[in-house]
Amino acid sequence: MRSEARRVIKNLKAVPHGGFYHDELAALGLKPEDVLDFSVSTNPFMPPEGTREVIGGSAIERYPDSRASELTEKLAEKLGVKPENIVVGSGTTELIRAVATTYFRQRDRVVIIGPTYGEYEPAVRLAGARPVHYRAREEDGFRPDFDIINGMLRDTGPRAVFVCNPNNPTGYLYPQEALDGMQRAAGDALLVLDEAYQSFLEAGQTPLTLDERANVIILRSMTKDYGLPGLRLGYAVAPGDIIENLRRALPPWNVNAPAQAAGRWVLDRDKELKGSLQKVREARDYLMRELAALGFTVLPSEASYFLVRVGNGAACRSDLLRRGLMVRDCASFGLPAYVRIAPRSLPDCRKLVRALARLTGDAA
Repeated sequence: MRSEARRVIKNLKAVPHGGFYHDELAALGLKPEDVLDFSVSTNPFMPPEGTREVIGGSAIERYPDSRASELTEKLAEKLGVKPENIVVGSGTTELIRAVATTYFRQRDRVVIIGPTYGEYEPAVRLAGARPVHYRAREEDGFRPDFDIINGMLRDTGPRAVFVCNPNNPTGYLYPQEALDGMQRAAGDALLVLDEAYQSFLEAGQTPLTLDERANVIILRSMTKDYGLPGLRLGYAVAPGDIIENLRRALPPWNVNAPAQAAGRWVLDRDKELKGSLQKVREARDYLMRELAALGFTVLPSEASYFLVRVGNGAACRSDLLRRGLMVRDCASFGLPAYVRIAPRSLPDCRKLVRALARLTGDAA
């Protein structure tokens, strides 16, 4: 008799993400190079020049360093922490699952502050734990009510709390005092701060202040910062004992040699990164202004991406894709009336504005 998959696997739903589905493009007669992709929230002005040559020169004939030691040391120096406080992963999503594998037990409660990134819940369920959702309200502009959240944390007694900061897809940035209040209300719970989009903030990344006594894991993404989604690269920063436990949960050689080589290279490209992030912010501000002028409801955002209310997000995405433009349909976030848009170059952004102007004209 054929082996049966675990019930949790059978019931697990795939989480939609931005980016291309190649079969969908093929059905429309399109190739990836034919489409301007505003659905992914990576840095469109990266990677730095020379990165591809570095990748091509990596030693793929040998196993990669299983601890990514050189990359870890460069990150530690840059962040002002010790190497033992960092573990590198194949993107932050791998690290989210490692956190769940390492720390969540059967029937533990894990609080997820939403609407937010969809991969927290599958990680919780795969570990046999139970997700407990708080959902900010549309009528409040998706700003969380911290009195309600803190009451939920005290009442629930969770094993952990997932907070995306700035939040995906709303772009909301949590005030530090709100995070401190949540940590107090959560008691001994593990606070997982997903800071994948911190670099895109106007003020840049929040400096790390690591407390070895704190029950906190900070996740950050080099994939997003340096435009490396095809390589997958992220890292976790936490007290040393937490990092060592996460290492045990991760597979050996989890970060491949080209990714490690690219990571070491881009960390020395501060000037290019700073200039690219300024371009991202300028393009974001342009799009937000122009779409608001067209009559769309554009939500404020501290991140590079932002939400736009279009009435029917799936239809908007489909209409734009037929024109060679892609935005993120937000139905999977529970926001079917919205799309999420991340900037590209200003010429590309102007094409999107013109296309949306035509769509509004067609609808009228």
